[in-house]
Amino acid sequence: MPMKLCFVRLERLVSNMANLAKKLRNLGLRKNRVRAKISGTAERPRLTVSISNKHISVQLIDDVLQHTIVASTTVGTKQTGTITEQAAAIGTDIAKKALKAKITTVVFDRNGRQYAGRLSALADAARKEGLEF
Repeated sequence: MPMKLCFVRLERLVSNMANLAKKLRNLGLRKNRVRAKISGTAERPRLTVSISNKHISVQLIDDVLQHTIVASTTVGTKQTGTITEQAAAIGTDIAKKALKAKITTVVFDRNGRQYAGRLSALADAARKEGLEF
């Protein structure tokens, strides 16, 4: 009986890994599809968002010169609150830095993620500070 239980757990583990691989593959496909359509310039850079389980990173990228103009992240900061609240704080921070660098309009790159929750909170906060996209 314990041997059968072991095989059931192993089958479930293999099934979960296959599902994870499928999710990651689909995320990569969505990301490439979005990146094929948008590109940043010096006048209108690309605002790209990377969201993990713990942190959020945002960059304004000039794709022509291939360099980051402005960046903001929660890594190394002592922000408290939920990830959504931290996303809003990062949105205001990146907007302030962008306006300081004389950038008012950007192209929004959601990086294959669904525009909801943390991503929409970040975008709304950036728009509220005066960034246009």
